[in-house]
Order: sequence, then structure tokens, then C-alpha cells
Amino acid sequence: MTFLVMAALVIGSTSVVFAADKVDDTVKSTLVTTAEGLTDAIVQLKDEEIENYMSSGDDFTTSAMQSWQTSKDELGAKKDSNGETTVTFKDDQYTVTVPLKFEKADANFVYVFDSQGTPTSMSVDVQYGMGKTLQRAGLNTLMGIGTVFVMLILLSLLISLFRFIPNPEAKKAAEAKAAKAAKEAEAAAIAQTAPAQAEENLADDGELVAVIAAAIAAAEGTTTDGFVVRSIRKVKRNRR
Repeated sequence: MTFLVMAALVIGSTSVVFAADKVDDTVKSTLVTTAEGLTDAIVQLKDEEIENYMSSGDDFTTSAMQSWQTSKDELGAKKDSNGETTVTFKDDQYTVTVPLKFEKADANFVYVFDSQGTPTSMSVDVQYGMGKTLQRAGLNTLMGIGTVFVMLILLSLLISLFRFIPNPEAKKAAEAKAAKAAKEAEAAAIAQTAPAQAEENLADDGELVAVIAAAIAAAEGTTTDGFVVRSIRKVKRNRR
């Protein structure tokens, strides 16, 4: 028997007219009895029974079992009620909150009923103390910071891999730069070689003049001290 059927049996056993705009005492009493009865039955379930109810098929039972299964380890065993069960009506729905005390923490079992009094969903709202809340907040902060650092590391690794990606434009620019540098080096080498060759030619001319002067001096039996080497320039004259 699913919890939806159980709730229907509880509600159907009383003659109730559900109000459209407010919660009267009869409706409130019926909803409170239904919600508290469902809560007492749910908190006593074993793991095997929870699994069986989860495979029952109806949406309410499945959602109720899933909500309790994810919260029961945080709460521990039930100790006592933690105040009065409240009923509110809004948007054609009744919300019933059953507060309970457990070994590890307090919790509110929140039920939603449609306008006909049929339960549609149930959730377990664990009420953490200040210490537990701060602890969870600290853990969430650490997880957030850790996630940011991991993302930054991955981004840095990704950026470092960009240099291995071929870049045709950069390759062409590097080749053009190398060719320009080679041409400039060649031009500089030519510029440095030209004065050296000119000086070498002048030195050769001086040696030639010295040899000729020595030959003339030897033929005439004189020395080369009085010789003056002059350049000969050919002058063109007009013929008459």
C-alpha cells in the first residue's frame, strides 16, 4: 500500500469540505492528522522498505522516499516533536509543516496537498545549527576557491600549449625578417670590403712607382732621392 493510498484513506474517512479561500478548523485537523501520520510511518521505515516504496510507481510516494532517504543519515533517530504542525493555503494548495527533533539535527517535514486534499509532494528541510551552518559555509567556500584555482591552472596549461600550434603568418614573418637581416649583413660586408680593396690598389701603385724609379736610377747611376713622381694627364687639343 503506497502512502498516497494511505493518505486518501485518512482523508476519505472524514466528511470534509475543503475551502477555496481559507483553512477552516476541520480541514486543518484532517490535514494535520494525515501529515503527522505519514511522517510517523516514514521515519520508521527500513532501507529495504524504502527501496520497495520507491519502486511503487506513484509520484508522491517516490518523491517522499527519495527526500527521506537523502536526509535520514544526517538526522539520526527521531526523538520528539518540535512544535505545532502548521497549515497554510496559497495558490489552491495546502502546505503542511511537521517539525520534529532528531538525534543529530531538527527537521521540518513539508507536505503539499492539492485543493481536494490529495498529497502531491513531500520534502525534508533539515534545520542545521549555527555551528553546522558555519561549517557547511566554510566547506562551500573552500570548494569554491578550490574550483577557481583548478580552473586557473587548467587555463594556464591551455595557454602554454598555444606555442605548439602552427602559425603560418608568424613563420612567414620570421622568414622575411631573416632574409632582410641576411641582405643587410651582405651589404655591410660589401661596404667594408670596398675601402680595403681601394687601399690595396693604392699600395700596389706605390710599389710600381718605386720599382720604376729604382730601375731608372740604376740605369743612370743616380739615386732615387731626387725623383718626383707626377701624374700625367692627357690633354685633348683641337686639330686645325
